Amino acid sequence: MPGGGHRAERYGVTAPARVLVVGASAAGLATAEALRRKGYDGELTLLGDEPHVPYDRPPLSKQVLGGAWAPERAHLRATEVLSALDARFVLGDAAVSLDVPSRTVGTASGATLRADAVVLATGVRPRTLPDQAGLAGVHVLRTLDDALGLRADLLAGGRLVVVGDGVLGAEVAATARAMGVGVTLAGPQRAPLEMQLGPLVSGLLAELHTGQGVDLRLGVGVTGLVGTGGRVTGVRLADDEVLPADVVVVALGAVPATEWLAGSGLRVDNGVVCDAHCRAADGVYAVGDVARWHHDRLDSLLRLENRTNATEQAVVVADNVMGADRRYVPVPYFWTDQFDAKLQIHGVLPADADVAVVEGSVRARRFVALYHRDGEVTGVLGWNMAKQSRLHRQRHLVELKDLAGSHVTAAEVEKADF
Repeated sequence: MPGGGHRAERYGVTAPARVLVVGASAAGLATAEALRRKGYDGELTLLGDEPHVPYDRPPLSKQVLGGAWAPERAHLRATEVLSALDARFVLGDAAVSLDVPSRTVGTASGATLRADAVVLATGVRPRTLPDQAGLAGVHVLRTLDDALGLRADLLAGGRLVVVGDGVLGAEVAATARAMGVGVTLAGPQRAPLEMQLGPLVSGLLAELHTGQGVDLRLGVGVTGLVGTGGRVTGVRLADDEVLPADVVVVALGAVPATEWLAGSGLRVDNGVVCDAHCRAADGVYAVGDVARWHHDRLDSLLRLENRTNATEQAVVVADNVMGADRRYVPVPYFWTDQFDAKLQIHGVLPADADVAVVEGSVRARRFVALYHRDGEVTGVLGWNMAKQSRLHRQRHLVELKDLAGSHVTAAEVEKADF
């Protein structure tokens, strides 16, 4: 039984008696579950800064924001499943310090948590505009409470301006428009997700959004917000045009939540820097959005922000906590749903790649495209063809040696996943 007196020896070494996971979202919960699944029977604690039990983030910009799901449906596990994990959940209490030699974490409430192994899964925090603090009607979208607050403002009516033309911004724009809200999408790219997907697919997304009534104001950066009486009234563009707004969503990406690690001695540089085993120091690991680890086949540091990575990396980290010697070398993957379009992206889609539609039809909006560089396939994109895109991924991207051989850099992988 978990928590019993005997400690598992899965890899010929004795597993740590106490494991502390700092972060109780997808990556943190996946790590805890993988530990138990692999036979870990020691003391297991999950520390989370939010009061909620672990929940899924991808539905926040779609099903939860749009009202198709009650908030509870986003919970990753039922109460009885979490209880069966035999883990201690410390929720609503943020980590504020880490002493690496003693593996001790201090919390905002003044508590002290000690362990033999610590897994850092604190994720990221949204970027903001300099003048948005304290301005009513301005939102970011990262947490369940963020989604519920934004939904309440949208239901009150008025015009929404989404600042940011990446994945999150485009998803929020699509969801709000489906709710009947007037939406303007602003950003510096020529089309939504152009940097991530290239001109062909981003152009199709632009047509999709325009056809559904989204006003695209792209190709010009945003310089700030305009407000009256403490509430937002507009978004100022770099050419000094002001877009009228009753509600604004700032979707300008995110930065790793690592401020609390100042003075810990860990190397922090666009995330917690780790080796190929996702180890940041002896007995300290990182997983999910906050981890920047050495990808051996790319021979570079890499950090990925997506749900799939959180789950897959957690399995490797759990193995290594128990004494394994596993290196993490994934093929990057993410997806996005906008209106009736479901896109799956495997591998890397470089901006200068040659794109060939190999199955389906662009006109029918059901197709698979392969992205090539120097004659090598680096990425696979499926538009409403999930099964077929997976088959092409298995055929062309079995190993990341294909990507490394095509001189795809870690920066390109991160950009594609942004």
